Amino acid sequence: MEMRIGGKDVSSPDEAWIEVKNPATGELIDRVPAGSAGDVAEAVDAAAGAFTGWRKRGMRERGMILFHAAEKVRVGQKDLARLLTLEQGKPLREAIDEVRGYANILEYYAGLSAQPAGETVHLGPAGDALVIREPLGVCGTIIPWNMPVLIMGWKVGPALLAGNTLVIKPASATPLTNLHLARILDEAGLPPGVLNVVTGSGGVVGEALVKHPGVKKISFTGNCITGRRIRELASAHVKDLTLELGGSDPMIVMDDADISKAVEGALRGRFYNAGQTCTAVKRLYLHEKIADEFVQKLKTRISAMNVGNGLGPKTDMGPLNSADQRDRIIQMVDQTRDHGEGTILVGGGILRGKAYESGYFFHPTLVTDVAPDSCLVLEEVFGPVLPVMTVPDLDAAITAANQSRYGLGASVWTKDLRTTKRVFNEVQTGIIWVNRHLTVPPEVPFGGNRESGIGRENGYHALDQYSRTKTLFLGW
Repeated sequence: MEMRIGGKDVSSPDEAWIEVKNPATGELIDRVPAGSAGDVAEAVDAAAGAFTGWRKRGMRERGMILFHAAEKVRVGQKDLARLLTLEQGKPLREAIDEVRGYANILEYYAGLSAQPAGETVHLGPAGDALVIREPLGVCGTIIPWNMPVLIMGWKVGPALLAGNTLVIKPASATPLTNLHLARILDEAGLPPGVLNVVTGSGGVVGEALVKHPGVKKISFTGNCITGRRIRELASAHVKDLTLELGGSDPMIVMDDADISKAVEGALRGRFYNAGQTCTAVKRLYLHEKIADEFVQKLKTRISAMNVGNGLGPKTDMGPLNSADQRDRIIQMVDQTRDHGEGTILVGGGILRGKAYESGYFFHPTLVTDVAPDSCLVLEEVFGPVLPVMTVPDLDAAITAANQSRYGLGASVWTKDLRTTKRVFNEVQTGIIWVNRHLTVPPEVPFGGNRESGIGRENGYHALDQYSRTKTLFLGW
């Protein structure tokens, strides 16, 4: 696998390499160059050189390139999904859904290219004003390892349609599918230099990208610590920022809910992608009247899950992406057990046996009677562990849901419109689901409050994040 810098493929036998391994087996899949600050500078120069020509192209022309790329992705979706599973670990069916989601995003923004842009403001005797939106310039995007394909689409689609050029830094653990998708955009007609990918570590490539004065915007998805560092570095050049920094999404189930439907929602919402999803269900609040029934049904469903290699035909959940991720989950569960902060009903440890010995597997875990000051409640649990708390009423559920420094998403399961309205108005998150959780279609804005970040991705709103207004006053 080679690294694209400045619109061309380069590779040297003398450079340092980053190994990409299968988290289910530990086997080496491929390797990519460990880029340097100089590589970032070259990529930014190429993007800057391509910007003038790219911004002059009509939005429809830019949209057609995105549409052609989506067509190519759909044709090659099985191979792309298999590669994603190999480097990330998720079950193949989840990888296929993610690849299709990427194509959906490109098609959505291609469709927006046909809509008229700008507005005219009539000012009476003072004249008129024409308000347009123009691209920012060279934008830097830093992609996480948990959903590398989908989140690449969230960033690439609106940025390119708005007329920007890009430098992308994939996660070191999952760069391969991103590189293939970049090549597909080239094959779809993207001019050289418009999209550039630099592989490497966050400490070297990421920091160089954020610090570079030629980069006008940074869009980052990842953890809070890195997000704060990026905000600090970007302030030196007053860069535009979009920061999606994770969450601790509450799921509230009231006593009038469809229990069977809510159990399936909790199962998928927590254990999809081995729980490594920013909008996963990370705190489950059950009304006391239905809590026992709900927990028993959920326990049965979790116990029946098939954990294994993502390429397996019957795999419900794959491994965690790295040893560090698994070790963090082990630490949090052990702390909960040792401190008496909850009762572990299912799971609670790593999986044993020949099929699991080389991978980063952890048993899907259900914890009840969780203390409100437990690490499972106060911190983001980025793995397959679901803490359950019982609440007496909606007031208690809303209060508990808001006792988090995060504010990304939340869901409420109920048949009562008044309950829905209260949760929507009072729970402090960027998105509220009703009788569902986790889905994020490209048509709607996505982002959170508080430590979940700043800015929005998806929807028409994302185009605003990659452009600025410019006004022409006409005096007659």
